[in-house]
Amino acid sequence: MKAVFIIFNQANTERVEYMLDTLDIKGFTFFEQVQGRGTNGGEPRRGTHTWPEMNSAVITIVDDGKVATLLESVEKLDLRNPEVGVRAFTWNVEKTV
Repeated sequence: MKAVFIIFNQANTERVEYMLDTLDIKGFTFFEQVQGRGTNGGEPRRGTHTWPEMNSAVITIVDDGKVATLLESVEKLDLRNPEVGVRAFTWNVEKTV
């Protein structure tokens, strides 16, 4: 199993939820009001007067067989509107309880 952590501009919230539903990924944890700045020339998302936009994030644990499809979907979403930004990161899950 893998953990997939997806960080995205709040403008993409409905698209990310739709993507998870379409891929039949039921379990996830959603984080609102995530602040940060992307490494590829991203502008800060701070919720301030100067940087008013905010990010959100979702983490899901999926079987290895779903990871490639999920990452492809994230990449397609990013290519749709690259200035808004969405990124995904994965790591191994060794045990769950």
